[in-house]
Amino acid sequence: MPQKFSLGDVVELKKPHPCGSKQWEITRTGMDIRIRCLGCSHQVLVPRPKFEKSVKKVVSHVDNV
Repeated sequence: MPQKFSLGDVVELKKPHPCGSKQWEITRTGMDIRIRCLGCSHQVLVPRPKFEKSVKKVVSHVDNV
């Protein structure tokens, strides 16, 4: 079952970014997901299937009402 991700969620990926940080903030959702590194603010656009495979855990979840 696919996970539900929303804008503002902070996720931890399996592999670290070259800056050393593993935590990313989700800034766009859809077929592709844009994430921003919390270490150096670098942004990456990742296809959803690849993103879902690389997520280790959701660090903080934002409840959008």
